[in-house]
Amino acid sequence: MLKHIVMWKLKETAEGADRAANAVRMKELLDACDGLVPGMLKLEVAIAEPGLEATYDIVLYTEFADKAALDAYQEHPQHVALKPFVLAVREARQCMDYIV
Repeated sequence: MLKHIVMWKLKETAEGADRAANAVRMKELLDACDGLVPGMLKLEVAIAEPGLEATYDIVLYTEFADKAALDAYQEHPQHVALKPFVLAVREARQCMDYIV
């Protein structure tokens, strides 16, 4: 199994909205990718909660059966279509893939 974790720090304002609104929109777009390809086992998206420690604004946690399933997700048209929005609103990105 392969785990794919991505965290984004969002710009204060972008695309005509503030950080909080863009985080909600980004979560909606990512949540819609759940089950997008065979071999996607789990998808969770979370927005940083006020009062809890967080250095990033939004996190994506996914599990895939193998790298081929992750690659299929990365190349899926629905996932590709959300990338321009994410690129426009993000200030920074961190990612880690690992096999368990």
